[in-house]
Amino acid sequence: MRNLKEKLYSSFSPYMTRKMLVTQAMGFVSGVPLLLTITLLQAWLTDEGISKSTIGLFALVGLPYSLKFLWAPIFDRYVINRFGRRRGWLLVTQVFLAISIIALGMSNPGMNTYNVAVLALLVAFFSASQDIVIDAYRRESLDNEEQALGASAYVLGYRIGALAAGAGGLILADFFTYQVVYGIMASIMVFGIMITLISEEPRKVSEPTTFISAVKNPFIEFFTRHKSGLNTNISVPILILLFILLYKVGDTMAHSLSTNFYLDIGFNKTEIGTVVKVFGLIATLVGAFIGGLLSIKIGLYKSLISFGVFQAIATLGFAVLAIVGNEISILMIVISLENLAAGMGYTAYLAFIANMTNKEFTATQFALMTALMSMPRTLLSGTSGFLVEGLGWELYFIFCSLIAFPALIILARLKRSFKI
Repeated sequence: MRNLKEKLYSSFSPYMTRKMLVTQAMGFVSGVPLLLTITLLQAWLTDEGISKSTIGLFALVGLPYSLKFLWAPIFDRYVINRFGRRRGWLLVTQVFLAISIIALGMSNPGMNTYNVAVLALLVAFFSASQDIVIDAYRRESLDNEEQALGASAYVLGYRIGALAAGAGGLILADFFTYQVVYGIMASIMVFGIMITLISEEPRKVSEPTTFISAVKNPFIEFFTRHKSGLNTNISVPILILLFILLYKVGDTMAHSLSTNFYLDIGFNKTEIGTVVKVFGLIATLVGAFIGGLLSIKIGLYKSLISFGVFQAIATLGFAVLAIVGNEISILMIVISLENLAAGMGYTAYLAFIANMTNKEFTATQFALMTALMSMPRTLLSGTSGFLVEGLGWELYFIFCSLIAFPALIILARLKRSFKI
């Protein structure tokens, strides 16, 4: 029994340091706002009798998350108050985020959907801005060897925050008005402000001296940092960007039509909701936790390779499910394995992106790379349906599994160029 307690303590202790607890808390407040403009807002609009076509257009309020690199240089260039470059901007974005969430809750979709859309867009803008600064803060406050564990802690907090806003918000909406629910969610940002106040500003590094340099220098630095003798090796940064683009592409494509797939093979909505939400969430949290610990033990490169192979194998589970059909036990296994692999892979993936940024331009470079990371979700979701119609579900998921391997080949090539 004593040995078990010691093992449990040694497993959890890396997450209990001050830096990691702050990272988890920041992940939590980062995970809340997104669901307020998607899940909870969709439910509110539906209850108000808004048309499906109008509700569909509200997906556009999420554009700031894909375009956040456009204003990220501001956060690298300017220090606006005595709290420092990162904490100062974090306080400002959190205050405005809380105000915009309250304002959204006080709106009336039944009377003016345009006002609701503008306010939801403001929430998304300040939420994306908060994400930019939190990513930069995490990168700069943690050493390179701590990035994997930091990514793990962030993902754990983020998923819990998303659950609180999504599932928690919907449950609260059954007992309270949406105005009250949004007010409760805005109060979470007060928790975020408190965390920002008690956290420590990352060690200061050199900063861009002009706004123009804050915009162009992140690109120049990234594409010229790798040298081959006296010449710049441009192939390395290109391979890095290709890896970021491709590492999660198979996983993303497998998920893009997952609900349609579950319904198509005979599962009902209750089964899908229960298994996907409950088993999926638990498996993702466990995956993020294990991913962080394993990355410390075996290193980032081996983690990315191992987790990438695991993701490909887990994706094949969907092909097995397509053959077996409506078997709830198989669905539970497939969902658990896939989300476990996704949680582990995402943790190492975020750590890799963090290590590819320069601390002088963290906000801009991190925002650019995470925008690139989300590109397959936007671009490929529209083509997945055509592939399914042409290949069928089984071959489609086999294709999603195999398409993950080019990224692993690129990673092996990068390993020969610099330390990962």
